[in-house]
Amino acid sequence: MKRVVITGMGVISPLGNSLPEFKKALFEGVSGAGPITKFDAGLFKTRFAAEVKGFDPLQFMQKQDARKYDLFTQYALAATQEAVTQAGIDFEQLNRNRIGVIWGSGNGGIETLQNELLEFAIGDGTPRFNPFLIPKMIVDIASGIISIRYGLRGLNFTTVSACASSTTALIDAFNYIRWGKADMIITGGSEAAITEVAVGGFNASRALSTRNKEMSTASRPFDPTRDGFVIGEGAGALVVESMEHAQQRGATILGEIVGTGMAADAWHLTGTHPEGEGAFLGMQEALQEAGIRADQLDYLNAHATSTPQGDTSELTAISRVFAGSKNLSISATKSMTGHLLGAAGAVEAIISILAIQQNKVPPTINTVNVEGDFAQQFHLPLGKATEKEIRYAMTNTFGFGGHIATALFRKWSGT
Repeated sequence: MKRVVITGMGVISPLGNSLPEFKKALFEGVSGAGPITKFDAGLFKTRFAAEVKGFDPLQFMQKQDARKYDLFTQYALAATQEAVTQAGIDFEQLNRNRIGVIWGSGNGGIETLQNELLEFAIGDGTPRFNPFLIPKMIVDIASGIISIRYGLRGLNFTTVSACASSTTALIDAFNYIRWGKADMIITGGSEAAITEVAVGGFNASRALSTRNKEMSTASRPFDPTRDGFVIGEGAGALVVESMEHAQQRGATILGEIVGTGMAADAWHLTGTHPEGEGAFLGMQEALQEAGIRADQLDYLNAHATSTPQGDTSELTAISRVFAGSKNLSISATKSMTGHLLGAAGAVEAIISILAIQQNKVPPTINTVNVEGDFAQQFHLPLGKATEKEIRYAMTNTFGFGGHIATALFRKWSGT
């Protein structure tokens, strides 16, 4: 099978709206959390989130197009533009029949749907809806819009596996290129779900932190005092292609995808398996596909949303997979970005590549103590980044319904 490499990355996030801004804030340990400004959250149990700041869609698209796109599609286009630019792509010189788009999102145009329904509900019953309602709302539209913008006629679809969606998209892109079905694929994920219905729904399921007086430190993965996740938004885009294709066009290779794993907890509607069964299987499969031993993994970007049950089950699975490993460093970067839901996997894949490039483990902020004896088993840098030679990095993502997706990356050595 073909080897698969990454040649471009782009980010829209609570830590910055470009890769350089994001990287700087990430390694400095900046919190992206703050008061919700997108709506009046005064009566909600949770009144804070990790919002994208200062995003101007007109920097990335025409005004008439912006009106046709939900915010999650706008984020997708912006992140993709940065990734394509970094990858140095001239589509006119490439076979666009062999270039595809595989995107991930858990909620799609949830803001558009909510607002249209609210307007209908307070009206006189006359069905007046925006003619762009359906294309703005449907979850697959971002992949379609990306392909239209760049004239890409290869395979095109969207993956939906809740908060594992964009890792699942990356895994699909990896496989289609390995199988020779495409030369290049734009992949990633986007989410714009900081809305009344999403915050209210997650509050009702007791998934969100309610530390309204401690907003910037509310996301505290692994800490015994954690009480839920901080909802975030944004997008991550990656250009992936076969090694041969990248080398033929003289691209700079940022890293290589070498292993993936997908599984299911088969346990609960929203909760994770107490022994981390699905996470265990996903990580094991990724290691096996990469052909490396557990003690060869240098860095793990944990899913670690800061929920009481979820963090414990993941740490339990990690202990099972990496028992006895003295090499593994772990961080929970949602402590900074918040939980980007369907976009989390793509953004954390980018974090993993940045860690490899910088030889630096991103910090877990806000966490003071790590529950149990996990801090004695592994290296979990708290508060600040640490220098470390990183050759292999892994990222975990899990979604409601028990969806598990894991990806494993290797430093590019030139061969």
